Amino acid sequence: MAEDLIISKGSKSEKYEELIPQIRALILYESDSIANMANVVAALKQTFDFFWVGFYILREDQLVLGPFQGPIACTRIKKGRGVCGTAWEKGETIVVPDVDQFPGHIACSSLSKSEVVIPLFDDDEFIGVLDIDSDKVNDFTQEDVFYLEQIVGLLE
Repeated sequence: MAEDLIISKGSKSEKYEELIPQIRALILYESDSIANMANVVAALKQTFDFFWVGFYILREDQLVLGPFQGPIACTRIKKGRGVCGTAWEKGETIVVPDVDQFPGHIACSSLSKSEVVIPLFDDDEFIGVLDIDSDKVNDFTQEDVFYLEQIVGLLE
């Protein structure tokens, strides 16, 4: 299979609708979770040109930086710290319209303005998060949550 994405210049929803089956096909026969995370990150970055896209993976008692695309990032995050640690603690997706308004936000880059974090589970056991940052305030909506949760679900 050729690893080329075919995404039209439609609305955000149309792009997600075209992207999801391509991600599904891309990861379907690959058993390595890191390889699959890397391709998901690349597909999201290529399609939407988000400022930063990556996974943090649970290792013992903290989240550790996994596959990502964008500027260098924080390497380890404790439970309850920042948006990623809070999503882990609560076990739910968190959308932050303005990171400067989020108590305890971890500023890996001062250019990050809004963020969405989706928890990743394996058989109901928390294993990490997908973290996406934008350099625009209020860049993520429930539309993004709807589709990003589907994409993360493909990895579970």
